[in-house]
Amino acid sequence: MAPSLVETVVPLRATTEKAPKLETGFNKEGFVGLEEAYIHENEIKGTAKEPPASFPHYLPVWDNETARYPPLQPFEHYDHGKDADPTFPDLLPKDKAHVEELTPSIGSEVRGVQLSQLTNAGKDQLALFVAQRKVVVFRDQDFAHLPIEKALEFGGYFGRHHIHQTSGAPRGFPEIHLVHRGADDRSGSQFLETHTNSITWHSDVTFEKQPPGTTFLYLLDGPTSGGDTLFANMALAYQRLSPEFRKRLHGLKAVHSGIEQANSSLARGGIVRRDPITSEHPIVRTHPVTGEKALYRAVTRYIVGFKKEESDFLLKFLFDHIALSQDLQTRVKWTPGTVVVWDNRVTAHSALYDWEDGQRRHLARITPQAEAPYETPFTE
Repeated sequence: MAPSLVETVVPLRATTEKAPKLETGFNKEGFVGLEEAYIHENEIKGTAKEPPASFPHYLPVWDNETARYPPLQPFEHYDHGKDADPTFPDLLPKDKAHVEELTPSIGSEVRGVQLSQLTNAGKDQLALFVAQRKVVVFRDQDFAHLPIEKALEFGGYFGRHHIHQTSGAPRGFPEIHLVHRGADDRSGSQFLETHTNSITWHSDVTFEKQPPGTTFLYLLDGPTSGGDTLFANMALAYQRLSPEFRKRLHGLKAVHSGIEQANSSLARGGIVRRDPITSEHPIVRTHPVTGEKALYRAVTRYIVGFKKEESDFLLKFLFDHIALSQDLQTRVKWTPGTVVVWDNRVTAHSALYDWEDGQRRHLARITPQAEAPYETPFTE
């Protein structure tokens, strides 16, 4: 599977100072072919058509580090959803919260809840609610305005912060993964010159030994329309398969690779913070709180023990099953104040590139890592 637009596009540098070199000799200049002074003008001062960035302290830089990071070490993850009151009194108080389902099977929208004010009990309930509904959209005008360290403190309750291997980050906060297309940047249209669409279903950084669980993405700036995100319920995708087919998938593992993403970054003049790795994860994984089994759709390269033609055949079926099953998908529209929380263990998602007028799209992701994927025995 080709990496997503979100994961392959190297964001623009937001400073005019020269970047230090990595030990590998590759520099941190950002997107090839655009001058730093031009980027500075676009993002800090705005352009004739676009205003300055609303959150300049969230603009990406690559000088948070000057050498490669060591490999990530194993850690014991505890999912706080295990401690949650399933009636959600602290997360969804009846006198404040307004909840609407986006679809019957996936997605809820919540208004009237300020995430940063949640107690630990409310955070526990958030972890459970997101695991159940798969993706939850909060309309919270305050979250993006928190000091970055406070946003990270909030997200850190849900797991160890992941530091992305290639992306830009706010100065001083490499734990924040930025999704950024600057003002007047139309480079994404280059992707559509060689593709018929921008749909690239994936879960995030699944090549890690302990990929993300409860994940947060919040809007800083966005186009007036376009740039929506699609989400799919991977637990329901698993359930839609016949019992005999589900049974055959159990015990299979697939290889997930971060090498291609790293090479793509270097080819674009970007960075790689640590040596890229590959991991083997089960095709069917079990959620530690709900016990649901789900297809693990991700940066999957091949099925262990299968010949190439066999692996390609089965993976294509699974990928098509997810992509074509619109009745287990939902679509999130980004508006000011949007914070999307989803469970990377039981969902897949795809960003859309469907606006070409150079409007800025700027989002920040907090990506707590979770347990190593595992599966439990097959049951009908």
